[in-house]
Amino acid sequence: PALRGSSIDIHPNAQWQQNGLTVAGGNGQGNGINQLYNPWGLYVDDDQTLYVADPSNHRIVEWKSGATSGLVVAGGNGQGSGTHQLYNPYDVIVDKERDSLIISDCSNARVVRWPRRNGTSGETIISNIDCMGLTMDENGSLYVAD
Repeated sequence: PALRGSSIDIHPNAQWQQNGLTVAGGNGQGNGINQLYNPWGLYVDDDQTLYVADPSNHRIVEWKSGATSGLVVAGGNGQGSGTHQLYNPYDVIVDKERDSLIISDCSNARVVRWPRRNGTSGETIISNIDCMGLTMDENGSLYVAD
């Protein structure tokens, strides 16, 4: 089965414009809602919503298409190991079947599932794993780069 790190299929011969467009952040490093600090993993949904793993701020930020600031949708409660906290999350994907975010919470050595809408805490779905990257195939099987 094909692996998909995003819900967008990119043609093998695709070409990009040389002058890119900033769609998230762009306001210097920081912890403001219009800033990111060492952003790492990205996921783009069907409606062009961008989810960004922001490890140095211990959060996942959602950026709607055309937005000038993001919305913290997971973490953002300081670094820590509580169910309401993340500690250096490096990647995020969307599980459409369960309408949730799956996050590689690297420094907590866990993969967590967080409600995609109005979530205030997550649940650990894999423990004791040095997780970095995530993807899910068309059958809903989760793959973790360990």
